[in-house]
Order: sequence, then C-alpha cells, then structure tokens
Amino acid sequence: MVFTILFLVAIWAGIQNALAGGGTFITFPALLMAGLDARAANITSCVALFPGQITTAYAGRSHVSGTQQISFKALVAISLVGGIAGAALLLLTPGKFFEMLVPFLVLFATGVFAWGSFMRKPTDAHLHLSRRASYVAQFLIAVYGGYFGGGIGILMLAVLTAAGMAFRHAGATKNVLAAVMNASAVALFAFSRDVNWLDAAVLAAGSIIGGQIGAYLLLRINIDVLRAFVVLIGTLLGIGLFVRAY
Repeated sequence: MVFTILFLVAIWAGIQNALAGGGTFITFPALLMAGLDARAANITSCVALFPGQITTAYAGRSHVSGTQQISFKALVAISLVGGIAGAALLLLTPGKFFEMLVPFLVLFATGVFAWGSFMRKPTDAHLHLSRRASYVAQFLIAVYGGYFGGGIGILMLAVLTAAGMAFRHAGATKNVLAAVMNASAVALFAFSRDVNWLDAAVLAAGSIIGGQIGAYLLLRINIDVLRAFVVLIGTLLGIGLFVRAY
C-alpha cells in the first residue's frame, strides 16, 4: 500500500516538475509520512528525482547555451563542485540538527518559488551581473542545491537572465545545471545509509512517467493554479515541520 501511494505521488511530482516545478514539495512529505526522518527523506527524494531531471535536461538540450559573458562549461564545472560541497555538508549535518533546520529551508524555498512564479517578470533587467558575480552566485546555488535543493530552478533563472541569457535558453540551461549538481550529490548519497533504495526506485519510476504526462499537459492546463498549489503545500509543510521540530 505504501509503495502504491509513493508511486502515485511520484507521478504527481513528475507532472508538477514538468509543468511548474516544485516536485520536491510533493515527494519530501510523502517520504516523511512513509517513516523516514527529515535528512533521509531529503536524500532519498534527491536520488529518486534525478532520473527525471536527466530526461528533462536531455529534452531541452537544443536550447542550452552560455553567453558572451559566462561560459556554459564553467557553469557546469561550478555546479559540479558546488553540488558535491552541498551534499558533503548534508552528510556531515547531524540528523537532529537538520530536522530543526529543514522548516526554515522549506519556507525559504516556498518563498523563492512564490516570488519566481508570481512576482518576478522574466523580462526584468534591474540586475546586470558580472561574470564573477554570476559564477559566485551559481556556486552558492549549487551548494544549496546539493544540501536541500528546493527552489534552485527559480534561483538559477534569476541569475542566468540577469547575466544576459535569453529566458528560453536560461530555462533549458538551468535544467542541465540542476541535473549536474544533483548528479554530484547523488554520487555521494549512493554511499549513504540514509538512502532508502526501494522507496527511491518506486519514486523514480513514477516521476519519469509523470514527466512524460506533464509534457503532454503543458499546453492544456493552467500552470498558475499548479504553482499556487505548490506554494500552499510548501507553506503548510513548513509550518507543520516547524511545529514538529519545535
């Protein structure tokens, strides 16, 4: 019964990621309800959603690019190193401390998602990041991505577009960079006893199926409604985790 629920949740998360992002907000609480502690749920969710990230990145590969100012190869290297650093930091974080920290991470990620979904305009050009600032920002995002990961897509979109990248190219590029930073994290998590491999396999299968369904529904559904639902789930989850931890 538990695996059936996780599989259905993963399909939902895959659809959510393909349409509006925020699949972590679906799989993370599902794994908590399945009996995993917060750190194990975060690690298992990261491993489980990774195959779907690979397929999403591959689908948009034709739009991946850098700019005259920032090199795509440099962004990949930075994302790889930052993802390893964040994952290592998570593995070194005591489980009890992570449980106390995770409500703030969830609420932060929810705030970032809400800002990127409803308040930030893709054409905004108030910020013009230099090459160095772009690379530093990407490294910090990669560290955060390896550690927790919620909201990294929105953060990367903000940085890449502020560095001069066209929005469509920024969207495809951030999908590849997200896959890269999570690949490095998954490589470390594979040796962790916190990974529940059976749960991860069930979630991975469901998320891949959901991703394909989401691609079909992309032009047939109101994405703003889904984004609002993610914000609602993230807010309730953050509050619930805060009450649980404190």
